[in-house]
Amino acid sequence: MAVNIIVVFPRLDDARNLKNILVRSGFSVTALCTTGAQALSYADGLNTGIIISAYKLPDMLFFEIKEFMPKDFEMLVLANKQRLAECQGNGAMALSMPFVISDFIDTVGMLVTAADKKRKLSKKIPREKSEEDKQLIEQAKRLLMERNNFTEEEAHKFIQKCSMDSGTNMVESAGMVLTMFDV
Repeated sequence: MAVNIIVVFPRLDDARNLKNILVRSGFSVTALCTTGAQALSYADGLNTGIIISAYKLPDMLFFEIKEFMPKDFEMLVLANKQRLAECQGNGAMALSMPFVISDFIDTVGMLVTAADKKRKLSKKIPREKSEEDKQLIEQAKRLLMERNNFTEEEAHKFIQKCSMDSGTNMVESAGMVLTMFDV
């Protein structure tokens, strides 16, 4: 899966030029924006990615985007040499403009690798079940215990096996058990 890249610059022509550089180098650009609000709106609909931003946009500065963007996004700020020092320490990577294209591509490549690694790690971490999900699993276990004389451990293993066999999670499998018994 390709990493989502959002380019946000005050002038759409500048954003298009950056997109062209990225596409010629094998990257895919998800969105071009001219305001921070647009970039944040796109980012909210995505899980992970990179926002490549100008220092200053019509509606906000880069650090405001950084503050409100989803946690699994990386940020690259393109700023003139005078503004570069202000970009450091905000959790965003910065590159001086004008830039050398190979430096830009290498930097984006590093961010893509970091975002991809972060995405893969987040998939490995099991998500915490909500109270509602836990109750659904418990209800399915109780039903199996009553109707099939399972112990709690056997009921849990049964739901777990159904989950693995069907490629679904425990909550979905518990729901299927309840549906089979018309509960």
